[in-house]
Amino acid sequence: MAVALLVAAGRGERLGSDGPKALVPLAGRPLMDWALDALRAAPGIDEIVVALPEGVAAPDGVVAATGGAERSHSVRNALAASHGDPVLVHDAARPLLTPAIVAACLAAVAEPGVDAAVAAAPVTDTIKEAGDGHRVRRTLDRSALWAVQTPQVFRRAALESALAQDDAVLAAATDDAALVEGAGGTVVVVPSPRENLKVTTPLDLQVARLLLGRN
Repeated sequence: MAVALLVAAGRGERLGSDGPKALVPLAGRPLMDWALDALRAAPGIDEIVVALPEGVAAPDGVVAATGGAERSHSVRNALAASHGDPVLVHDAARPLLTPAIVAACLAAVAEPGVDAAVAAAPVTDTIKEAGDGHRVRRTLDRSALWAVQTPQVFRRAALESALAQDDAVLAAATDDAALVEGAGGTVVVVPSPRENLKVTTPLDLQVARLLLGRN
């Protein structure tokens, strides 16, 4: 029985909102509703837990968890309120999630020896590493680079172990898969379209609105 954890506890300052990012309007609906629709429609998801800011009511049919100071703290709180395995973690700020992406990630984590599977898009830009004074140190081989997204799906034991670390370690992690990697777990990437974007800025919100209209 797979469980989905939807992380919706972020703030919306960079979107120009003084309230929770998950409630910012997108095409006439709260931002998080779009991801919820995809999770509800995805085969294999039997439970949904949403990590929310304090004072925000949970949507119908989902379990509420309290959001934490950092993203990984929110995931840990949501995990504690859930029961399923494997565990899918998705950012509410990615409204163009599809059931097909969910299914592909669930299938990948079911393979023997895999502890986590993460949606990711191949990097298409040339990537340079720069140091002091913005001086370029080297140009990376983009054929081996992936821009990581969510959903990220984990074997429950692997995620529980990774999130059992100190709060400071969790706060420094850019994603949950990095915590599993750091603990020696096996993580695989699942090709995903670039359209599965994260809404962070007003421009992202405009692009998401256009893509939803196209779809």
